[in-house]
Amino acid sequence: MPAPRILPLAAMIAMAWSAQAFGQEKPATAKPEAVKAAPAQPQASKPAAETKTDKPIEKTLPQPATTVEPPPLPSADVINPERFGAKPADAAYGAFQRGLYRTAYNLALPRAQNGDPAAATLLAEITSRGLGVPLNFPEAAKWYAQAAERGVPEAQFQYALMLIEGRYVKKDEKGAFALMQAAAEAGNRLAQFNFAQLLVQQDAGDDGLAKAVPYYERAAATGLADAQYAMAQIYANGVGGKKQDDARARRLLEQAARQNYDTAQLDLAQWMVDGRGGKRDLAGGFGWMKRAADGGNVAARNRLAKFYMAGIGVEPDANLAAAWYIVARRAGLIDQDMEDFLRGLTTEEIKKALQQANRLP
Repeated sequence: MPAPRILPLAAMIAMAWSAQAFGQEKPATAKPEAVKAAPAQPQASKPAAETKTDKPIEKTLPQPATTVEPPPLPSADVINPERFGAKPADAAYGAFQRGLYRTAYNLALPRAQNGDPAAATLLAEITSRGLGVPLNFPEAAKWYAQAAERGVPEAQFQYALMLIEGRYVKKDEKGAFALMQAAAEAGNRLAQFNFAQLLVQQDAGDDGLAKAVPYYERAAATGLADAQYAMAQIYANGVGGKKQDDARARRLLEQAARQNYDTAQLDLAQWMVDGRGGKRDLAGGFGWMKRAADGGNVAARNRLAKFYMAGIGVEPDANLAAAWYIVARRAGLIDQDMEDFLRGLTTEEIKKALQQANRLP
């Protein structure tokens, strides 16, 4: 599985609040290679011309004043109290859930100072996200460390990320490995995925993948799209102790794709067009490729251009083919087949394609 990029700490912290994919796209066709760091998604090789730009991982939560009752958080941002190592049905947690972050901080502080791990985790969440208080990663690290020592899986996971990055605390890969494993064994699905990544990093061969597979599987079973995509690649390539099973890989790709995981959408589209792992479905493949392209996946935009050029799952349309390739090209992707296609267009056709490209998402 190719090496992932190391995310900024703020992005790492955001992982615990969202299951969105955050890696680069690549089709699941080549044997996975070793990763160099966690967190990131496992990927497979693709033509060097196809790349994509990064996109934001998660929106920033509102930071209301501490004395005015804000609107309730969206359901996706409501936090399970079990993440804090206990069921803190108390004033601090209640204030946090209502968006009164400064109040929650003030109520949790004395409890955390007295060794309460749930309160410490709550303080770490508030300070690491700048909710009602200034953003303060060093303080967050202190509280995460305290809660991690007391066995809170969420804190173990978050502090492990900090130890991996080594920006606000001393880098400690051995300590991060132990904490990530503890959080994974306790059922934290993001820790399960990232611990699998660490195992692959530790052993780049098939033995490493075999050790990682149980953790990928557990995370995938919870619905984590990153892990579903990882398992799709494992079944597609028959590695990590798993026999090749294209049908199962395709189902996993679809599960991840339905969560708007653009890399899975791209791969699923190609599999449907090729008839791999199931029946051939040109129209369905076009639909998934269009969805990935609309979402900003640069490689999908290039492939969609080819679908329009060849009439795969859609009526041929030279104008849209050129327009989608122009959009991909603006992002830095160069495809020689599409370059040849553009050279075959007239000046007027190029002009129309540029106008169309400017209207695309």
